[in-house]
Amino acid sequence: MTVSYLKKAPRRAVSDATETRETVQKILAEIEAGGEPAALDYAAKFDRYEGNVVLTRDEIAAAAASLDQRVKDDIRFAHDNVRRFAEAQLKTVGDFQTEIRPGLTLGQKAIPCRAAGCYAPGGRYSHVASALMTVTTARVAGCGHVSVCSPPRPGVGVHPAIVYTADLCGADQILALGGVQGIAAMAFGLFGMPAADILVGPGNQFVAEAKRLLFGRVGIDMFAGPTDSMVLADATADPEIVAADLVGQAEHGYNSPVWLVTDHRPLAEAVMARVPGLIAALPPVNAENAAAAWRDYAEVILCGSREEIAAISDSYAPEHLTVQAADLDWWLGRLSCYGSLFLGEETTVAFGDKAAGTNHVLPTSGAARYTGGLSVHKYLKLVTWQRATRDGARPIAEATARISRLEGMEGHARTADIRLAKYFPDRSFDLGADPAAVQGSAKVSA
Repeated sequence: MTVSYLKKAPRRAVSDATETRETVQKILAEIEAGGEPAALDYAAKFDRYEGNVVLTRDEIAAAAASLDQRVKDDIRFAHDNVRRFAEAQLKTVGDFQTEIRPGLTLGQKAIPCRAAGCYAPGGRYSHVASALMTVTTARVAGCGHVSVCSPPRPGVGVHPAIVYTADLCGADQILALGGVQGIAAMAFGLFGMPAADILVGPGNQFVAEAKRLLFGRVGIDMFAGPTDSMVLADATADPEIVAADLVGQAEHGYNSPVWLVTDHRPLAEAVMARVPGLIAALPPVNAENAAAAWRDYAEVILCGSREEIAAISDSYAPEHLTVQAADLDWWLGRLSCYGSLFLGEETTVAFGDKAAGTNHVLPTSGAARYTGGLSVHKYLKLVTWQRATRDGARPIAEATARISRLEGMEGHARTADIRLAKYFPDRSFDLGADPAAVQGSAKVSA
């Protein structure tokens, strides 16, 4: 069967970074030159907030006291899950050494970044879960200093639940600072923070562009575009649940694509019939976003087999991928391009977004073809080392000299020659050149 579109997106989701680059470059340059006063000027302009920027222990305690115990219990529950999963991830990588050849030992060290800067959005939605995902993983990875910036609301400050979460997860500093000014403060080490080695966390197009422009000077988790989600479903799927899952992700934003791929036309038609009613039942702002996303960016794709479904899925490389189909083990083994995978009706993207334990900072815009999401591994530098005995160094030096001369890199070759001459003065070696070319280095066989 030929793959067909029952609904084709009239628009393609792209980041707005190119349209905001000039503005972001200007803000970053002015804050780098002007330091904290410049950051505060932008905070007053964009956040419309002139309160305390660096939260004190009293302010953090007051935020915690303002929350219902049930809210705090839920946050603690989610934090425990995220922490446990991050700790399990950490065990999959670590230091080792191995003797490659007699006398030649190579090794790896996993070294955490010294300072991590975490951004927790707080504009349209107060992303408590973003603080959970970013701060917890940085702390489990062993980062020496973890800072958090979140946009304050005028006259109010940072949402108390974000403050409570960041503190619970182990943030060393919490700043009421949003947007580019927040990213700049963490990158440049303002307000008593060490300059961040890595910047992580989701944000709007200005935050994403600031991270993109700073990449290279600092590490980032990934280049982020509009969030996207795909559901793979067969005849066993419940159309009401499939529709709800699509709508739930469409509410992220007007340009957040959602896709349904199925081999069962009746399911597809049932889902398409249910979506408008589910969108209309949302609160007005959420409904506006979901309606635009469904109208302009959603697709419903009909395939002839589960292999075709899987091939379509891998070609899109969605950020979130849900499978509501029979034989889940087959899908787990077959699918290869996604940010996070949700197998079966009993799990859903929102579980991963909020409380299950896997990270919700994930690759968008097809980047799941080549990278995964945020994890403890993003904060770790996997560095290598080597050590050798003189006998162990001999064959390495010989091969290095010959390969270097093959490449035309005589200086490299002579660093090997000089060691052979020192360690084995009575021996001659074939180093890829005649003796006159390596005057005074190692003895070279004719």
